[in-house]
Amino acid sequence: MIVRYPTFLNRQSSELTALGSAIKKRRLEKAMSQEHLALLAGVDRSYLVPVERGDNNAAALMLIKIAAALDMTLAQLAAEAQL
Repeated sequence: MIVRYPTFLNRQSSELTALGSAIKKRRLEKAMSQEHLALLAGVDRSYLVPVERGDNNAAALMLIKIAAALDMTLAQLAAEAQL
């Protein structure tokens, strides 16, 4: 029996991948390590890594903290990701 999950349960959707890419792009533009960004955002690096890969559906509050650590608003981050 093959179980098919709805696309909204796909952890690596195009939106998550775009958002993760935008976070990574901005972090690299600021010459910031994952460790430093995690520290500024108040999250563990192990949480940040899958977010950058698009493998983790990050909570909105966490995304706001990550965006703030990158000197951006969540709206700017979403625009960068073309969401």
